[in-house]
Amino acid sequence: MSAACVFCSIIAGELDADFVLSDDDVVAFLDRRPVFKGHVLLVPREHVVTLPDLPAALRDPFLAAAQRLASAVVDGLEAQGSFVAMNNVVSQSVAHLHLHVVPRTKGDGLRGFFWPRTSYAEGESAQYAARLRAVLA
Repeated sequence: MSAACVFCSIIAGELDADFVLSDDDVVAFLDRRPVFKGHVLLVPREHVVTLPDLPAALRDPFLAAAQRLASAVVDGLEAQGSFVAMNNVVSQSVAHLHLHVVPRTKGDGLRGFFWPRTSYAEGESAQYAARLRAVLA
């Protein structure tokens, strides 16, 4: 854990987040500034900065969770697919490894690497998180 890391603070319960998945190795929660509603961030519980830093023992749990989330945004949010990405150092807004899982629908307007951001109405993020938790259960 890193005291200065916002994701470590979320994992420790010091900051609120709409959790979607939580196990011994990883947690996933909704992005507060989603590209599209239902945009999930997957992070290892251990403070790891980049993918090359991820310990071998966490590779399978991390990727398995990513696969589950990619399916969950389709099954739980009626998306047609997903966009899955991560940055390492450059454009990495938080220095804690995180994988973006973004629900996609044909014609949704996402082009290339331009990521427009949206916001949730009051209470709406909790509804999206609940829908995703339901298909992950």
